[in-house]
This record gives sequence, C-alpha cells and structure tokens, in this order.
Amino acid sequence: MLDNFLSLFNHITVLFQQSSVFFYFTVGLLSLIVGSFLNVVIYRTPKMMEYSWYHDCREFLADEVANIKPKKLSQVTLSKPDSTCPKCNHKIRFYENIPVVSWLFLKGKCSQCTNKISARYPLIEISTMLLSLIAAHHFGATIMTLWVLILTWCLISLTMIDFDHMLLPDQITLPLLWLGLLININGTFVPLSDAVIGAAAGYMSLYSVFWLFKAITGKEGMGYGDFKLFAVFGAWIGWQLLPLLILMASVVGAIVGIALMLFKNHQREQGIPFGPYLAVAGWITLLWGDGIWSWYLQKLL
Repeated sequence: MLDNFLSLFNHITVLFQQSSVFFYFTVGLLSLIVGSFLNVVIYRTPKMMEYSWYHDCREFLADEVANIKPKKLSQVTLSKPDSTCPKCNHKIRFYENIPVVSWLFLKGKCSQCTNKISARYPLIEISTMLLSLIAAHHFGATIMTLWVLILTWCLISLTMIDFDHMLLPDQITLPLLWLGLLININGTFVPLSDAVIGAAAGYMSLYSVFWLFKAITGKEGMGYGDFKLFAVFGAWIGWQLLPLLILMASVVGAIVGIALMLFKNHQREQGIPFGPYLAVAGWITLLWGDGIWSWYLQKLL
C-alpha cells in the first residue's frame, strides 16, 4: 500500500516538474478549496472547544452544579451541521459555496434573505491560495512543498482563531509539532538533532519568560499556546533561527500594539494575541530565514 502511494507520488512529482503551469494550477486550485475549508475550521473549532470544556466542567463539578440549569450548547463538528445563513437558516448549497466565485456571484449576500456575507471568507480563500503559491514557487515540485503547504494552511487557521478568541488550539499545534519532528528524521529541513533541540528550546524559552514576567508583575503575559507554537517552529526550522523568529515577532507585535493603543483606543489591560505574529514571523523564517539572518548579522557586525 505504502509502496503504491510512493510510486504514485513520484509519478505526480515528475509530472509537476515537467509542467510548471500544471503544478501551479494544481496548487492554486487545491489551496482555494482548502481555504474554503479553513473558514469552517476557523469558525467551528472554538465552538467545538467550548462544547467540550463545558461538558467536562459539568462532569467534574457534578454535585456543585446539580441545581444549575445547563447551558444550551449545540454540538458541532467540522462536517456537521451543514452550513447555513446565520439570519434565515437557509442551507448553503454546494454551488453557493464555490471559493471566491460564489461570493462574487451572490454579491456578498445570502441568496434568500440578502443578509451580508462577510468579505473575510473570500479574503481567507485568496490569501490561502497566494501563500500556497509562494511556498510552491520557493520549494518547487518537491515533497518539501507538500509539508510547507500543510504548515501554511494550519498557520492561517491558528492566526485567525487567535485573533478572534485568543486561543491556539492543541488540536492544531500539537500535530504540527510532531509532524515537524517526523519529517526531519531524514533532515528534510534541518537535522533531527537541531529539530529536537529547537522544539525544546522554543517551548522552554517562552515558558521561562512567562514565569519571569508573572513573578515580577503578577500578571500572565502570554498563553501556553504561544509556547507550543514557538516549539512547532523549533521542530521545523531548528534552534539556530529561533532568535530571528522571536525578534521579528516581537517587533511586529510591539508596533501593532502601540498602533492599536494610539489609533483605536486599545486599553493597556486588554490582551493582544501574540500567536499571529509568531505565525507570520515563523512562516517567513522557514522560507527566507537563512538569508535574513545572514544579512542581519552582516549589518550588525
């Protein structure tokens, strides 16, 4: 079975290498479809987590909450229930769910009640396609592109979920961590020893900063999901580029935070998700980190 899969993959790779047009067309089309699915992941994953947390709490605190009326939460999965309009509950038909095209054809409105459909949906689909094509162009028709596409798609989901809910779900970060270690067994991106050290260093560095900040201020400066996401990049790119990654993420995060306080009256007490900046900086580091780091050290020295 595995031999047949590898043989098929090798044939497809050869075909992609022979025709770059077919390669980019396939990646672009596939990423648009995946982008549509990511909208579902981004919307439903926090609801799935809330449902699980609530029922775990009620089970754990059964006696304490026996006289409290249960909260009504609908159980959702990534496949059920079917997508509907939030206003009129119109079931979204398959031809109303074609990436980008359907939104344009419907003029950004529900076909039944004309309720506005957020432009965020096609923007995520287009962003997924563009980032996927950039990764495909960078790594070419190789197995590395497949792994980077998976990472890219997961990072898009994590970024948007963290923006919306300040959550970085373990359901996404932990599989990425193990995947990074597994694909580096043969040194796909970095030697396995660098990947293992990178994963440990990524987690422990932010974990140490977290407790140091809490000891000094009495406040929590970041979430545990940030530690895990940093460990993910350590597993993918090794420990050597982690200083560049955290530097870029911190600078961008500081600039955005200051801008929010100056122009949008963002209160200092309000949290700002750090995951999106880690995700963007990590993705850039994976593609161009060696060149950026060399340039930075050259300028510094």
